[in-house]
Amino acid sequence: MEFNHKIVLANGQEISNLGLNGNNFVSLSPISENIFEDNLSPVTIYADGISEVHENMELVQITRVGAEHWFILRDITQKELDEIRLRADVDFIAMMTDIEL
Repeated sequence: MEFNHKIVLANGQEISNLGLNGNNFVSLSPISENIFEDNLSPVTIYADGISEVHENMELVQITRVGAEHWFILRDITQKELDEIRLRADVDFIAMMTDIEL
């Protein structure tokens, strides 16, 4: 596996020297969930001189496999974003009108 991927998180923090196995990024250094909190919009992924910007992602999991640390990021779909916004609007209206849901 080549370790030629790099991820730049929303706050500019870089995670370098990553391998890719399917949809799993593989790091030889420990990866903490904390670095991803409120830091996945946007995410830029670099590999082989090509960059991809992902506007809204979420961390699926981090797993330790031997000495390697594997993690998965996934794009949040527009439908999911619309549902989140709709739910927030409903909750706000309920709060403003003192209605319990």
